[in-house]
Amino acid sequence: MSGEGKVVGVTGGSGYIASWLVKFLLHRGYTVKASVRDLNEPKKTEHLLSLDGSKERLHLFEANLLEEGSFDPIADGCECVFHTACPVFYTVTDPWVVLTSSMASVSFNGKPLLPDLVVDETWFSDPVFCEELKLWYVLSKTLAEEAAFKFAKENGIDLVAINPGLVIGPFLQPTPNHSVKVILNQINGAQTFPNKVYRFVDVRDVAMAHIQAFEVASASGRYCLAECVSHISEVLNILRQLYPTLSISEICEDDKPLMPKYQVSKEKAKSLGINFTSLEASLRDTVESLKEKGFLIF
Repeated sequence: MSGEGKVVGVTGGSGYIASWLVKFLLHRGYTVKASVRDLNEPKKTEHLLSLDGSKERLHLFEANLLEEGSFDPIADGCECVFHTACPVFYTVTDPWVVLTSSMASVSFNGKPLLPDLVVDETWFSDPVFCEELKLWYVLSKTLAEEAAFKFAKENGIDLVAINPGLVIGPFLQPTPNHSVKVILNQINGAQTFPNKVYRFVDVRDVAMAHIQAFEVASASGRYCLAECVSHISEVLNILRQLYPTLSISEICEDDKPLMPKYQVSKEKAKSLGINFTSLEASLRDTVESLKEKGFLIF
């Protein structure tokens, strides 16, 4: 196993991406030190403690982003720290850090996103543009990534950022997160669908990209992750074919032309050995996970 004898840390360990990351790390033989906000909250811990290898190689720590120093025990002794939520920095020796960022910090710069356009890792969202449009989530991700790379450069930290689009697929935690709810809301009684384009990527591919960013020696900089860019109407058409009994709205929320699609480069992601899960497979597994956990009945 590639991780045998190695210790790594995962912040925000109970989250959507992080839970799959912990699962894959344990499968590869790593010893994992993961943080959760409350060790006494079963919803934050039970799905992690049930993973194969957890009894032998998973160590949970309670930590809070608002408490300075609370993450130090997690980082201590780790060869790599995977930051799956907001970046938090530690004083460690010869550290390697993989930061979960977002496509939000890539493509919001005012340039028209048209079909012949290819977005890649050289793109950066413009904080001024984001602030003017009050895109606060996008602004926060942009500033956080910018600060992380600045801090890493100043302190000799080897930092790699993973920039996923809208993450879907099966979830290990007991309740669906925000991105999965985008799908749930559309198949659970929505009267209309938004006139929006999304960059879709499977959660398992995102988790594996984090691991590869650590294990592949040549990994550096940022990695955009998007299997495809699709209008939500296309997604709903796929879901109708997969699940004909679902009642899915065919009415757009406005009368404007459908937003155009564009492209996100896969070239750098493929250098990590990532073979993207198809959108259809991700959607099917998302719905099956929602059914399994009782959020859909049909």
